[in-house]
Amino acid sequence: MPSHDVVIVGGGAAGISVAASLLRRRPGLDISIVEPRETHYYQPGFTLVGAGIFTSEQLRRPTASLIPKGATWLKTSAKSFEPKSNTVILEDGGQLRYRLLIIATGNRLDFDAVEGLTETLGKNGVTSNYRSDLAPYTWELVRELVAGRALFTQPPMPIKCAGAPQKAMYLSCSQWERQGQLDAIEVEFHSAGAVLFGVPAYVPALQATVDRYGIDVHLGSNLIAVDGPSKTAVFKSEAGETSREFDILHVTPPQKGCEVVADSELADTAGYVEVDQTTLRHKRFPNVMALGDAGSMPNAKTAAAVRKQAPVVAVNALAILDGEEPTAAYDGYGSCPLTVEKGKILLAEFGYGGVLQPSFPTWLIDGTKPSRLAWLLKKDLLPPIYWDAMLKGHEWLASPKPLQDDAQ
Repeated sequence: MPSHDVVIVGGGAAGISVAASLLRRRPGLDISIVEPRETHYYQPGFTLVGAGIFTSEQLRRPTASLIPKGATWLKTSAKSFEPKSNTVILEDGGQLRYRLLIIATGNRLDFDAVEGLTETLGKNGVTSNYRSDLAPYTWELVRELVAGRALFTQPPMPIKCAGAPQKAMYLSCSQWERQGQLDAIEVEFHSAGAVLFGVPAYVPALQATVDRYGIDVHLGSNLIAVDGPSKTAVFKSEAGETSREFDILHVTPPQKGCEVVADSELADTAGYVEVDQTTLRHKRFPNVMALGDAGSMPNAKTAAAVRKQAPVVAVNALAILDGEEPTAAYDGYGSCPLTVEKGKILLAEFGYGGVLQPSFPTWLIDGTKPSRLAWLLKKDLLPPIYWDAMLKGHEWLASPKPLQDDAQ
């Protein structure tokens, strides 16, 4: 049975970033990455595909071109974990032993959780920017709609990028406003949450955006069923069930832990890898770590969070391999660039407990106010930072904090 110092399950943003960070710190480390997909997508750009800013082709690269030099890529999936014997069972029938396991599988988009949704995706006006193949359909629908009703949904947390459901809505409204059609379109936002956004500092600007576009907000309203041919959506709230006809329905799917994690001893009750939120080390298996959307940390699940988590996992993983205790701390940082119109973004940056963590001085970018500079950062700077820095182990504005500092 092959044995490696480190086995990383998942070769997306989290898996490749942490592999690159490890190898920059310790060249020659024996790392194996388990990842079946041959194409890698820059997921934060999907929202901009749905607004006609990018194309899907601009956001993808071959996985082979991104695997760090020195790491071994296994083009298969993990079938199960056996942490008591330090073993990963693979879908192709193979097995891997490890000294340290890092799980970076992401989470699962559960479109099937909404009755009738899967069979109508990509037609009948039903779309979702959460899939690269559907985001272009969003842009097609937005361009073609001149009057009618557009519904945007947000399921219960946790989800990838808590701001993405609103970003899709605001960008659509911005386009309709530019085309002079907004007054003829009813826009509704149905969110299962109790508030517009979970961090209060950003709510005033978001509420002003809602008011500007005339959006009808329904909080505590969760999408439970879709009838594509009749263009009808069913929502459930404390008041009961309500049906709404639509011309466009943009769905943010319910999300859960990946099946291979949820069915293992490594999962918490919600199906995510049960880790300490500061060290990112498993609470019960000391040679297991997790980062990205797969982990149980109560942070915003964003690529920006991965950028801060990867160095923390790299430092702590090497300490564990050396028989020492973790020394680096993750403070919950995440970023949701809330695109309130084409050309302006509310750069929400915050950590655990909703504590604001701005990367820039307020005179340059005030994250609580829409900013043209934040738009340029999102559109022009973050993609190359992702491809050429984060995935290559360069830790620009992401140096890990010492654990003792975090405790003070």
